Amino acid sequence: MTQTQTLCNGIWLRLMKSGRWEYAERTNPGGGVMIIALTDEDKLLFVEQFRPAIQCMTIEMPAGLVGDVASHADEDAIEAARRELVEETGYHAERIEFLMAGPTSAGMSNEILAFVLARDLHRIDSGGGDDTEQIIVHEVP
Repeated sequence: MTQTQTLCNGIWLRLMKSGRWEYAERTNPGGGVMIIALTDEDKLLFVEQFRPAIQCMTIEMPAGLVGDVASHADEDAIEAARRELVEETGYHAERIEFLMAGPTSAGMSNEILAFVLARDLHRIDSGGGDDTEQIIVHEVP
């Protein structure tokens, strides 16, 4: 049996080594959630933001970690999706449906990402992310 060792501990990630294999573990047990948000006009919501890991702006679906905030530590993927959708886009979803969950990159991470479909959207805020984010919202037909 190969011994597993911790190479580095961070706030959000832990770098592990098992034999010759190196991989990252998420330190939050809830994983992540990606939101497929569809407006009543059949437009998909996307967010544009800077991603330090690749040093550029990206356009992606709204997403976030599940249970990453102390006040929401016990939330599930649906609750996290509802919270993240408002935070990033300013939209509240009346209906959120769980679609599936699976690994984001099983060869290098233990992160599990849930995919949800959000419908019956109503704009209740400006969005834009939290204090560490500067998010631009795009509605794509």
